[in-house]
Amino acid sequence: MNKNTPLNNGMNPGLKTEVAIIGAGTSGLYSAYRLTDVGKYTGEQVQIFDMSERLGGRLESVILPGMNFWGELGGMRYLTSQEIVTTLIEGYPLTEKDLSKRTPVLKDHMTPIPFPMGNAADLLFYLRKEHFKQNAWNVAQDKGEKLITRYYLNDDDIGFSSDQLFNKIIYDVLMADPWFVTNYSSLVTKGPTAYDYGFKLTSEDWDKVKPNLTYHFPGSPYDGRKVNDLGFWNLIKDQVSQEGYNFVANAGGYYSNTINWNAAEAFPYMVGDFSADVTYKTIEEGYDSIAYALANQYMGIPGACIWSENKLLTFSKGHELRDQYRYELTFLNIPTNQIWHAYANHIILGMPRKSLELLDQQNFFFNSNENTVLDRNIRSVIMEPAFKILMGFREPWWKKLGIDSGHSITDLPMRQCYYFGTDPNNNNSMLLGSYGDMETETFWKALSDDTVLFKVSAAESASLVELKALEREQATQLMVNEIMNQLRELHGAEVEIPEPYVTYFRDWSDDPFGAGYHAWKAGAAVWNVMPYMRKPDADEEIHVVGEAYSDQQGWVEGAFCEAEKMLEEHFGLTRPTWLSPDYYMGW
Repeated sequence: MNKNTPLNNGMNPGLKTEVAIIGAGTSGLYSAYRLTDVGKYTGEQVQIFDMSERLGGRLESVILPGMNFWGELGGMRYLTSQEIVTTLIEGYPLTEKDLSKRTPVLKDHMTPIPFPMGNAADLLFYLRKEHFKQNAWNVAQDKGEKLITRYYLNDDDIGFSSDQLFNKIIYDVLMADPWFVTNYSSLVTKGPTAYDYGFKLTSEDWDKVKPNLTYHFPGSPYDGRKVNDLGFWNLIKDQVSQEGYNFVANAGGYYSNTINWNAAEAFPYMVGDFSADVTYKTIEEGYDSIAYALANQYMGIPGACIWSENKLLTFSKGHELRDQYRYELTFLNIPTNQIWHAYANHIILGMPRKSLELLDQQNFFFNSNENTVLDRNIRSVIMEPAFKILMGFREPWWKKLGIDSGHSITDLPMRQCYYFGTDPNNNNSMLLGSYGDMETETFWKALSDDTVLFKVSAAESASLVELKALEREQATQLMVNEIMNQLRELHGAEVEIPEPYVTYFRDWSDDPFGAGYHAWKAGAAVWNVMPYMRKPDADEEIHVVGEAYSDQQGWVEGAFCEAEKMLEEHFGLTRPTWLSPDYYMGW
């Protein structure tokens, strides 16, 4: 796997191209690959620009000193049901179970491996100062008992795990709507125990359900309203009480799942990502390999170029070359601090909400006084902050508790920790020390803004010279101290947790990303916004793609699907031969 993709941080004033792609994240790279791979355009006619000095956007895989495996600071896994990302990594056809017999799509080899979720009998919950194992609910249920926690749940909800309670809520709301019962009741099941629910709706089924599902609970303040118009927090509280909401929010591990985002969008997300039979995979060479593989494929086309460290400031139409090129793009070359211009007939903005808002909001395209629809649709998603800190230890201390991999969950501000792995040659081990999001943002922001950074220390196979090269990536000492206190509280007195020797911190709420991932606002007509964003103005050749405005937010697949639909709808590309013709990519 080649991660030495050549980047050009220079500039070329007066550069002329057909398609200017802004953003070297997954949607931008995929767009460039597809446009050039099929011969629609030459390399010179498709150029990528990014203000960063690296590729991948919110994918970032790193190797900590003293270790020979990758850790993830950004996106870290995919679902085998996600056909585009799976095929690009594993080859096609997906019906062939022997990967060696599949045909690769990209030249760079990527090694798909299971994303280890660990053993629930070993992994920990620590909620309201109470320790128990993640399978505690199932153990009690197998005995015909109900696990009692320190949450004052409704009588009908006692004994349910958080995932089971999510399923119960969704099932009850679906089956309370006569329209749903008439059309789709055969696709949901209950039993054989009171805790078992099954959902067999496809993505296409869900897209028919989401705009039409009505909340039918007489006496509720939301009775008779479309579920699409309700916030997920509002709905959960109405179903299981605020205490029930606190339980599923805490025990679910992600506050981002239970914020007040669009409840109709939350339903398929929760049953699709958090059900028991979901299969996760990742890439042995690091999950950002998918970005590099796409970039390398594009860069193999003569004339292709990725202009790194070049920040788009604005674009305009009233320029001297407008008879040949519709748009003049104005860039700031960061290394030289110089302004330069390029020209294109199409612009693809592979950018999330915050990046779009950082562009010139007074130009002809964004001006909110003239284009209120675009302004409203850009703001139809919630920006969800995410803090991640990788920590390197001299030993896998968690194995003393019988933990090998997976994640433990707590209601402490760290929320989760993932046990990423151990180098067999020296025992150095990596842990994702915090998966903080949403409600914990201000807690960590106060610590991450401190000026005193963590001091690295030598470890086997990790020299101080190598470690000090990462000094600017360290978390603050205050943050590390706080995380260590929370790790010790989460894991209890049975294990002594040593200090780390190195950290690697990323705050995805910083510009230009503004968020780790996104969620649709309650009331957003997602079925209208998604196609709109792919071409916001019928008279302009400007397109917005990426996970933010997809129906698989937070996933690389969402970015790929929006890019593919945009290319088919507005550039005349036909679906690639490696992608199933009946694969549903959403609205």
